[in-house]
Amino acid sequence: MKKTFFYYKPIAIALGALLFTASCTKDFTDLNTNPAGVKDEEAMGDFALVAAYLAQGQRAIISENVGEYQLSNNLTSDAYSGYFASPTPFVGNANNLTYSLVPSWFSSLWVDRYIRAMNPISRVEIMTRADENLQDIFAFSKVLKVSAMHRTSDKVGPIIYSKYNAPDESNQIHYDSQEEAYNNFFKDLDTATSILKTYVGQNVSSAMQKSDLAYTSDNYTHWLKFANTLRLRLALRIAYVNPTLAKSEGEKSLDPSSGGLLAETADNCLISLSTDHPLNIITSSWSDTRMHANVESILGGLNDPRLSKYFLPALDATVRDQRKGLRTGINIDAKGRYENFSRLSPQLNKMQLMVASESWFLKAEAALRGWNNAGDAKINYETGVTRSFEMHQLGGAAAYISNATNIPAPYTDPKSVTAGQNNIAAGSPYLSTITVQWNEADTRDRKLERIITQKWIAMFPDGDEAWAEYRRSGYPILFPVVVNLSNNVIPTNPGIRRMPYPEREYNSNNAAVTKAVEMLGGKDNGGTRLWWDIANKTL
Repeated sequence: MKKTFFYYKPIAIALGALLFTASCTKDFTDLNTNPAGVKDEEAMGDFALVAAYLAQGQRAIISENVGEYQLSNNLTSDAYSGYFASPTPFVGNANNLTYSLVPSWFSSLWVDRYIRAMNPISRVEIMTRADENLQDIFAFSKVLKVSAMHRTSDKVGPIIYSKYNAPDESNQIHYDSQEEAYNNFFKDLDTATSILKTYVGQNVSSAMQKSDLAYTSDNYTHWLKFANTLRLRLALRIAYVNPTLAKSEGEKSLDPSSGGLLAETADNCLISLSTDHPLNIITSSWSDTRMHANVESILGGLNDPRLSKYFLPALDATVRDQRKGLRTGINIDAKGRYENFSRLSPQLNKMQLMVASESWFLKAEAALRGWNNAGDAKINYETGVTRSFEMHQLGGAAAYISNATNIPAPYTDPKSVTAGQNNIAAGSPYLSTITVQWNEADTRDRKLERIITQKWIAMFPDGDEAWAEYRRSGYPILFPVVVNLSNNVIPTNPGIRRMPYPEREYNSNNAAVTKAVEMLGGKDNGGTRLWWDIANKTL
């Protein structure tokens, strides 16, 4: 019997029961219907089903489900990226944050990206592939699929992608190596962008209007820019491991005929949600996440006005009215110790997939690498900072950009369980000396640190992308864990490199996941580097 857990049951059920319910994730052994079985009359009609599938897919690229978001994002990439830390000593403080990875938590990533994202998006891709009247939706589904699944690959490595819904004779669904997955991402973006270019300037179809949760006008132009910027993001992701392919793919995005990149704040890709943003709930109702010490050190030290936009002053008596964060991977005896440190400030109402400021920082690095049509690194860098200030409706960008004095500040934990264990003194190897102002005389690596540090600030709160960039580039410089319970599996410095595969993959797709681990080139644990995460980097 098939046990490929990432398929849905037959869709001949009420649409409302299909979407956004917990029940669809409970019985993984029965989720095996091929999306090609959808009937035309079910799929088309007034495009309600297509739109519903794509809505579900968009809202699962970064999960809007609070429980799944907490496990697959907030207690992994949000923390490993240095954005958030938890005051809660889950599992007696032996959890993901102290590198004692919790096996039952791994499954949430698979639920988000395969059941809630890959499955409905693939259904639409299949339904529209041969329909000449729905090629815009076909292209849109390709872009969404790459957007969802590159985040999956960047957390685990090899993934099921090109062979999705194609079991072999023994009912195993085989993985692409991460290199193969990236090659397929670029191919799918080729297909999508070539189609979307033909739609730019045309009236937006009813199907696209109903399906797009990010934009309300110029839909084709915006998603073409998103796809081009996504390609540039992925090209730079592989710049160390395959610089030739990275340059080739990056220059496709930068070519003046490509259709452009996200450039203005109006281009920001923010997905409308059907419920409250999970970070609002995890921050307030659950009281399980607070500002990370890295945010305090970097934004506080740089006197960055975005700090007040991101987090509220602490309520704890020892640090009242300060923006105070805590480190991950520390000794926490009780939730109350750090619970009154700084909370998330804004009430988020959309899910951030990509913002224009990131695009400018990508161009800055591309210029640093000498890629054609990348422009000037300094101008791109300063524009990225400016766009971020504009996004948060802040003035003073010019003065901030010209500051050549401020650097990240030392961090002190006034409530440490063990005296001194969480102090970061001036001169520590974990304390950057980077400034904001561009310095043309700096080394290329120093310039890269400046670009990535500002990109890290601007991309907040996208922990997936921030953690991937930290592993890829080594920047920004982040504080390591103090308590490492991995039994020497995960290095304290430079920190965790990936998340393991879930147990249910071993139970239902064992031969395939075993081969995936072989392609990974190391053991299935948090210490093994991904394909693009090479140890010795030369810009």
